[in-house]
Amino acid sequence: MEQFKMYIGGKWVDAISGKTYQAINPATEETVAEIPLGGVDDVNLAVAAARKSFPIWSQMPQSERSRLLEKMAALQREFAGELTKWEILDHGTPVRIARMQSSFSSGNIEYCAQAARALMGSAPPPSPGAMTCVVREPVGVAAIIIPWNSPILMLTSKAGAALAAGNTVIIKPASIDSLVTLKYGEIIDKVGFPPGTINIITGPGGTVGEALASHPDVNFVSFTGSSETGKQIMKVASQTLKRAQMELGGKNPFIVLEDADIDKIIPMAARGLCFNTGMVCASPGRFYIHEKIHDEFVKKFITEIQKVVVGDPDDEKTEMGPVVSAEHRDKVEGLIKKGVAEGAKLLLGGKRPSQPPFNKGYWVMPTVFTGVKPGTTLFKEEIFGPVACFMKFSTDEEVLASANDNVYGLSAGVYSRDTARAYRIASRINAGAVGINGGRTLTAETPWGGFKESGFGKENSMYGLEEYTQLKVISIGMQ
Repeated sequence: MEQFKMYIGGKWVDAISGKTYQAINPATEETVAEIPLGGVDDVNLAVAAARKSFPIWSQMPQSERSRLLEKMAALQREFAGELTKWEILDHGTPVRIARMQSSFSSGNIEYCAQAARALMGSAPPPSPGAMTCVVREPVGVAAIIIPWNSPILMLTSKAGAALAAGNTVIIKPASIDSLVTLKYGEIIDKVGFPPGTINIITGPGGTVGEALASHPDVNFVSFTGSSETGKQIMKVASQTLKRAQMELGGKNPFIVLEDADIDKIIPMAARGLCFNTGMVCASPGRFYIHEKIHDEFVKKFITEIQKVVVGDPDDEKTEMGPVVSAEHRDKVEGLIKKGVAEGAKLLLGGKRPSQPPFNKGYWVMPTVFTGVKPGTTLFKEEIFGPVACFMKFSTDEEVLASANDNVYGLSAGVYSRDTARAYRIASRINAGAVGINGGRTLTAETPWGGFKESGFGKENSMYGLEEYTQLKVISIGMQ
């Protein structure tokens, strides 16, 4: 069993308390590592290290900062096998998906390194007697609190942008999925950053996360996770009026019009639901299928989703692994039971598997409901698991009203052979990103972030880089 350490001030350290906790393989329930149980004292140490490094890192020429980040991306590619191994052990991610995420995330770092060189201020037209400049500056120390569902993607997109813009960072991974982030520290250690530029601290969100959000020397907090936790972080962060960026939950509508090519859409829909075992904020939360094709769509969807290979994450054929923890499995199972109790029709799944190899681990099999009614739990709540919720609609106005009847507004999909009609619907959906006919909305070059209780601020693209800067006006009087 491997013993991990935190990374603070350019050094590998244990928690000041000396306490640790165990990381569990969700596919086998075996203990795979011990992790430092950080606390408030460790947070203070990490913040002091980041604060000390900030003048050095922020005043370094952009070309040098970009060079070091590009070196980090290159080292990540060399280290891909190790990162994939620990993603499988800690999260149960199927090997092909873990490998893909590692490759994609190194591109996040490269994009930030390159795009930051074009992150400039402006010079408004001079007024009589004065010349004015608007300059972009880094915010300061950024606390980056990342989720357990896709740690390497969140780590690279957030830390890449923060560092490229000249901030120093403290990365706090989720307690139940910390190993990939801690392993990434070995890459960071080889790059040659000034000590304290990047720090990694582990421990519970209720102590470590809140200590970072409330710390007076932390200037910015970026969080991805549940809306409930995001609200608590905002509440704590508001006491020092620090900047914040929140990427929170989603209950994303997947709208299929009566003229859509369902034979092309269904494989995408089934695997989209099961990708990362449904533990994706952009996963389709509600399937709206036009009444003329609803029954045919559901029948073919069930046939297709039964083809998804569920099993050993180390097997190259596996498409879906376990959920991340026993607690999360129990939560998803509770929502399934609530759906049945509230009158939705369960057509597939809903039972915990017991035959080997599923007699150990945290497994939720693909599940399909029809007849989900407005106002019910399945209609309102983010499930974060491989559970499809189907509803019929008859008109565009009806589906728009229902799709927008939600506290979330993260993403959506619209499918139709009539692109103009699909665009009209997409333009009226209250969400931060809408894909038409499978259009890609999540790339390094496109901004990502939602409306309403899905949060605020953007990640990725130049807009994401700008989140980690602040604008200053300097006006020079001409004498």
